[in-house]
Amino acid sequence: MLPELRVLYFEDLEVGLTEILKKEISSSDVVGFAEITGDRNPIHLSEHFAARTPFGTRIAHGLYTAGLISAVLGTRLPGPGAVYISQTLNFRAPVRIGDIVEVKVEVAELIPERRRARLACTCSVGDEVVLDGEALVKVPKKEEADPLAMRMGGGRA
Repeated sequence: MLPELRVLYFEDLEVGLTEILKKEISSSDVVGFAEITGDRNPIHLSEHFAARTPFGTRIAHGLYTAGLISAVLGTRLPGPGAVYISQTLNFRAPVRIGDIVEVKVEVAELIPERRRARLACTCSVGDEVVLDGEALVKVPKKEEADPLAMRMGGGRA
């Protein structure tokens, strides 16, 4: 299921504002990611191969999991119009087929003079953090909003 769009502008943000997305990782997600990126490492695609690794089973691509952070940034916090500047990623544990990943993005710092937000990003499976890092995004101001963005929610939570 795709997240519903929500448009937030720089003026709408405050430190501590949080958004959460949950996604069950399916085999078709992993195969699709491999097809799109060309990363056909058998640890992601072959149960036979993966069974002989320390993980014991197929695992999702780390950047697929990281891509779920991008889904939050582009659709909910801050949402459409935000521009990715940078992202740090720390891969802490594998994500397996069937795992439910909870992605949490929280505003950690606002930089008004550049209209940037530093966001703490965490992906967890149950109580285990599987990925964490920080994103830096440029966030539009309300006065820069276009009519389409306003029709999509224009800053309303």
